[in-house]
Amino acid sequence: MADAFPILVSTQWLASNLEAADIAVLDASRHLPAANRDPRAEFEAGHIPGARFLDLETLTDGGSPVPSALPTAGQVAERIAQLGITHEHRIVLYDDSAVKTSARAWLALTSHGLANVAILDGGLARWKTEGHPLESGVNEFPAAAPAVLRDDNNVATKGEMLANLETGAEQVLDARAADRVFGSGIDPVHGGQNGRIPGSLNLPFSAVYADDGTFKSPAALRAEFEQAGVDMQRPLVATCGSGVTASVLLFAARLAGKQDVRLYDGSWQEWEADPATPKAQGPADVTGS
Repeated sequence: MADAFPILVSTQWLASNLEAADIAVLDASRHLPAANRDPRAEFEAGHIPGARFLDLETLTDGGSPVPSALPTAGQVAERIAQLGITHEHRIVLYDDSAVKTSARAWLALTSHGLANVAILDGGLARWKTEGHPLESGVNEFPAAAPAVLRDDNNVATKGEMLANLETGAEQVLDARAADRVFGSGIDPVHGGQNGRIPGSLNLPFSAVYADDGTFKSPAALRAEFEQAGVDMQRPLVATCGSGVTASVLLFAARLAGKQDVRLYDGSWQEWEADPATPKAQGPADVTGS
């Protein structure tokens, strides 16, 4: 029996397996507006040989009240089919984004039942640093038959997050920088006030990476979560500004061996915009609120 496909692969592994017929490499780069970068143009200028452009920005559920919501199963199935990908492929995601958007793509694909999906450790930056080849242009692949995927994102809604304030059944971990979580000024990314859901813990997503841009070891990741106040034996909901960097924490938690994690997809962007939701600002108290 073949070994299960890992959720994280190294650049060396990909370089050795790039020509395999069942490998599909997807560029999942997406950037914040302030970055003033065009991911499609950058992909066409230089990408990992054979890669396909996922166009992550278009994979959002426009029918959801949640800003920039995760895509539906139908959207994922259609996009994957357009790229010529089937259930038989092993998918490797990479990005060249400051907010590590391959984790968001990983969540979008795997939460709808796609198996054999991995992230390239260190992304395009590490691939280039190590001197691996790039190619330009656009690769064309014959479309595949759309896969039948389940419509189950397993995300927390605002209503569930409000209920959790009473029950405390799930720990809430915010992936934003501490100044946005504990500050009281204007959020520099999404506008509105800085602040947090009451009771939230904080682990900036950047803390899960080593200096070379690769993920820290499982043991080191567990230590980061525990230092942030997370009980690794209790369920966890990750949040951030709009659900992107929280996906990084979910992926890191999985690397650390934790399975009972989910995303509050609306995150602070949805929570802060509702005048009826309670907010906390300023330094955390001893309970983390």
